[in-house]
Amino acid sequence: MSNVRIESDSIGTMEVPADAYYGVQTLRGYLNFHITGNRMHDMQINMLAALKKASAYANNRAGILDRTICDAIIQACDEIMDGKLHDQFIVDPIQGGAGTSANMNANEVIANRAIEILGGEKGDYSIVHPNDHVNMSQSTNDIYPSSGKLAALALIPPLLEELHRLNAALLDKAKEFDDVLKVGRTQLQDAVPIRLGQEFHAYASAIKRDLQRISRVRDQISVLNMGATAIGTAINVPAEYLEDIARDVSDATGLAVTNTTDLVDGTQNLDGVVAVSGMLKACAVTLSKMCNDLRLMSSGPRTGFGEINLPAMQNGSSIMPGKVNPVIPEVVSQVAYAVIGNDVTISMCAEAGQLELNAFEPVAFYRLFESITTLTKAVRTLIDNCIVGITANKERCQYLLDHSVSTVTALTPHIGYKNAADIAKAALKSEKTIRELVEEQNLLDKEKLDEVLEPFHMTVPGAALK
Repeated sequence: MSNVRIESDSIGTMEVPADAYYGVQTLRGYLNFHITGNRMHDMQINMLAALKKASAYANNRAGILDRTICDAIIQACDEIMDGKLHDQFIVDPIQGGAGTSANMNANEVIANRAIEILGGEKGDYSIVHPNDHVNMSQSTNDIYPSSGKLAALALIPPLLEELHRLNAALLDKAKEFDDVLKVGRTQLQDAVPIRLGQEFHAYASAIKRDLQRISRVRDQISVLNMGATAIGTAINVPAEYLEDIARDVSDATGLAVTNTTDLVDGTQNLDGVVAVSGMLKACAVTLSKMCNDLRLMSSGPRTGFGEINLPAMQNGSSIMPGKVNPVIPEVVSQVAYAVIGNDVTISMCAEAGQLELNAFEPVAFYRLFESITTLTKAVRTLIDNCIVGITANKERCQYLLDHSVSTVTALTPHIGYKNAADIAKAALKSEKTIRELVEEQNLLDKEKLDEVLEPFHMTVPGAALK
């Protein structure tokens, strides 16, 4: 038996491996686009199959797809959604043609598996045809962006779950460190006292906002353009399909989606994807800022701030024995930089759309999936390998606070800004403390001075003035 079969398309004929479920159009895409060396994201493969399944239902209900063929297509789609045949999706995720190669890869794999189910041999498209049957009432221009949006919707919940865990872990640390007084810093210079727990509570508050933003923005990509076909005019699509397809997609995916009321707009524009990417970028910025703080507060351990200890995860140097680096915050920041870069790429892809179609959807979705999945993993390792194991150097925090002149700020309402500034300058030039200088100059009585210079009061709004 030959190990190849001959298939033809509008370009010509081509040899396809005999046992391959993909066909000639997939193979051309594979040969044309050696870009990343990767294949499409598994979730997008699943969603392509889910859309083909939903379309088969809708087309059969509309009376234009034979029940036997419909059932075979649905069985093939179910198998793909169960993780089978993913190795047959061979086209690169970054591809020319606005995703046509990806769509045809799905059409051909599903058609050939359906042909087998019906007792035929792969490549006998007289039984089930990739375009005429699997792609019925569809176009790449509605299938591909819809598969990308659905994949993103399915990938976001694990990220939200990790962000919920991070928020909880930070709140736990906020409680644990609530009694740890330390010097606050602005522009890396000594500022007024703060509790370490307050800093961790602020991180938790920021993460909570990211959770809310990402949760809300999912609505931006839950509206599909199924049935738009080529340019949004729904050419070759029966009315019954348009009425049913959103419900069928929701049934096939378990995701709550609707179909846009303006199919032309839905086919032209990627602003919803840009919105989601923007919220991911905001989250990345929050995470990286927090990780910068963790690296600063743990710096040293002897010659830096040394206020907290991060868990030691691995050797920090091939030449300096005993050195341990803050590798977990570092990797989170690196992921953040990649997500920020991806957001620029996605923004440019959306801007580059021309007239009735955006040809740059493949790289936009490729980068969107990367942002979601890498953020998910980065947050997971941040929680498990860093946050939960952080300890406070309470004595070090107190030492730095005691030797800071920042507490002079609390004296300003009582002795005036100029006197307070003079005290601060004198303290910096001498070995004397703020308390000693105030007592020397008899600016406040001892009882009032004890009250005003109590660091804990300085961290509670309004307490220092009571």
